[in-house]
Amino acid sequence: MKAIRPTGSATCRAKRALLKGDFRKALLQLAAAALLPGAAAAAEASSPPSVQISGELKTWHKVTLTLEGPYAREEDESPNPFTDYRFSVLFTHESGSPRYRVPGYFAADGRAAETSARAGNKWRAHLAPDRPGVWTYRIEFAQGKLAALDPKAPGKPLAPWDGLAGSFQIKPTDKSGRDFRGKGRLEYVRLHYLRFAETREYFLKAGADAPENLLAYADFDGTRSLKPNRKPRRGEALSAGLKTWAPHIRDWRPGDPLWQGGKGKGLIGALNYLAGKGCNAFSFLTYNVGGDGQDVWPFVEPTDKLHYDCSKLDQWQIVFDHAQELGLFLHFKLEEQENDDNRLGNQVRFVPAALDQGDLGTERKLYLRELIARFGYELALNWNLGEENTLSTKQQKAMARYIHETDPYRHPVVVHTFPSWQDRVYPPLLGEQSCLAGASLQNSWRQAHQRVLKWVRASEKAGKPWIVANDEQNPADSGVPPDPGYAGCSGQASEGGRTYDLHDIRKHTLWGTLMAGGHGVEYYFGYKLPQNDLNCQDWRSRDRSWDYCRYALEFFRRNRIPFWEMTNADELVGNPAHDNSRYCLARKGAIYVIYLPRGGRVRLDLRGTRGRFDLFWFNPREGGPLRRGAVRTVRGGTLADLGAPPVDPEQDWAALVRRR
Repeated sequence: MKAIRPTGSATCRAKRALLKGDFRKALLQLAAAALLPGAAAAAEASSPPSVQISGELKTWHKVTLTLEGPYAREEDESPNPFTDYRFSVLFTHESGSPRYRVPGYFAADGRAAETSARAGNKWRAHLAPDRPGVWTYRIEFAQGKLAALDPKAPGKPLAPWDGLAGSFQIKPTDKSGRDFRGKGRLEYVRLHYLRFAETREYFLKAGADAPENLLAYADFDGTRSLKPNRKPRRGEALSAGLKTWAPHIRDWRPGDPLWQGGKGKGLIGALNYLAGKGCNAFSFLTYNVGGDGQDVWPFVEPTDKLHYDCSKLDQWQIVFDHAQELGLFLHFKLEEQENDDNRLGNQVRFVPAALDQGDLGTERKLYLRELIARFGYELALNWNLGEENTLSTKQQKAMARYIHETDPYRHPVVVHTFPSWQDRVYPPLLGEQSCLAGASLQNSWRQAHQRVLKWVRASEKAGKPWIVANDEQNPADSGVPPDPGYAGCSGQASEGGRTYDLHDIRKHTLWGTLMAGGHGVEYYFGYKLPQNDLNCQDWRSRDRSWDYCRYALEFFRRNRIPFWEMTNADELVGNPAHDNSRYCLARKGAIYVIYLPRGGRVRLDLRGTRGRFDLFWFNPREGGPLRRGAVRTVRGGTLADLGAPPVDPEQDWAALVRRR
């Protein structure tokens, strides 16, 4: 149950309102106490409707429309405020374009993050306006059985709310730096990288894939673990109860958001830490009942999939808003393998937690619509159909299409699946016939380069280039190990009897992905090591790995490397097999990035080009400015010897070769 702050009974509040002569408020309070069923709705209908526009009225900022509509409770069955009211707002720029039909949602009392309210008459929709000037709105409000799930479903227009219209003025954004509100929406533009609409910058990501149950946070309303002190299943991390994110409370700063008198410091501080390390992404499950954690769900109760927890979701929204201001990309993982339809081999075993047994039915449509309505205005995100997803191709396509048609901002849709299922799952989803925009890969850390390259090229051949990221590193028990010395860790792990460490992750997962033309990486922490995929609440456990991520991102950004115009060309450095000996990313005749995991000398095939090229070296272990070696320039038309790195030639280095 939610912890509702005591404010006095509805009956007492009604008496106080009567003493003050506020008969309308008294009537509403009596209705809330269930003394006069339906009286609240009658009172609202007899009053002039109120529409409030709030937020910073600037481009790319969150603009909120709040309507005083019909009174409802989260648990109402008929009408159900989540399924049976179709509330949406048509926002239009004065020029006529753009135009967004934004799904709205029931918001209880409009302050549920603070009050834990379960009832009220506030309904909301969020716009992220992309142009300055005058915007108009027109409210669409209808009631009918399951009307919210389909814009074409029968519904009776509700007076006096349906048809309400108005306007507001939007000014240009005043944000800069990491804050996404200074960059604009991150959009899929039919390339292998996403691009910010305002600045036209292209995006490479690096950040945290763990913990998957990041939202299993003690400070969120209605959040608890369904498996306390239970022995873990094989291949599953030990549950440690709800997270406090206590190690990151020190990273919270005055002025950062909180709720209910001081809640939220730990998780808000964790996001501050991750952004401060130079990372720009993190992922999380929004539903894991039946899965590993069993501690994250958006509903009022874990098995009630038709009624949503307004205060919990408002608190999630506070966290996500802060992440976007910090420049952190939101990777929504919509379910995990255990709570999709669990289609393993030829035997189908339905889990009670599955949404419509994997089909696009009432539960799944409502789930997707609620998440899009509440969080779709965020600027940098993707919708992932599910971690280790085992839905059928038909189910995946239906789910992706519903997201695409419901999300007014057309955020990219991606899918993750088992390593051994990639050749089975991905090919039918390639090309124009699918609403998928990318793949989220799980592979052995040493296979990142080859697998990313495979799907980059396969998608391009199919006519619709995918954004492809390496988001989970096997072996499943270890993933990316903690730093040496953290909680007594050696910084090493093993795979198939062979030892690896965070330096191998840097060389072959991070740089291997980027040099294959990948969108970026997120780091998975396994299930055996300290701060693992379920119990992690200290991102400092991988502090050095985040440094290596920052160095790589800064290399591309500071040196203005046009990676979105470049393709993998391992064969130009004598690696036609695309193994892990050396990597090359190139715009032939103009610019080349060569990465040497084991250092040494290398030749670059510049035959067929003309002119002189400058040669610089970059240290991926320490970051910093470019360096010069013994060879400073090379000529086109030759098989050019780049010489050796300036120091420590046996260590990994990146070479930048740029035409003058």
